[in-house]
Amino acid sequence: MTTEPTPRPGRSTRVVRDATAADAAACARIYRPYVLDTAITFELEPPAEADVAARIEAAVATHAWLVLEDAGEVVGYAYGGPFKARPAYRWSCEVSVYLDPRWHGSGGGRTLYAALLDRLTERGYRMAAAGIAQPNEASNRLHASFRFEPVGTYRRVGWKNGAWHDVAWVQRFLGEPHVGPEPPPEPR
Repeated sequence: MTTEPTPRPGRSTRVVRDATAADAAACARIYRPYVLDTAITFELEPPAEADVAARIEAAVATHAWLVLEDAGEVVGYAYGGPFKARPAYRWSCEVSVYLDPRWHGSGGGRTLYAALLDRLTERGYRMAAAGIAQPNEASNRLHASFRFEPVGTYRRVGWKNGAWHDVAWVQRFLGEPHVGPEPPPEPR
């Protein structure tokens, strides 16, 4: 028996907005299959809704966490967070994007990343980095389409689903680099 893919509403019903803790259940639902069924994330247990709510609040306080809604349903999210804890790294951030599997290939990842990178630039960040567990051709293509450049690969750094996985690191500059930038927001 063959099943047809779930039809997706048109792009006109899509809305990108800031996430709130109230979006935690939807974000946890979207993230769960990535944790359980793939090596795209190296988490081994899906985070609880309360943990996702705390992650959203932390990201919104200093960076950004955005959700993509379609007809009122959260179907994806993207966020930025600290690249490293030491103060000299404060103009750099790490980014990620996740879509409900029904939305793969819909352009939702591009929509979210465009909004996220704009928001991080507005907040004063000057470099975005992403670690991509390999293999992951869809993510590699997405990042390349946003002019992320490869900067290196950590070989065999993650063991998940019975295999070692590499993590390819990519980066992209945000905004115009300049000497002595104003620091991004401090945590609230």
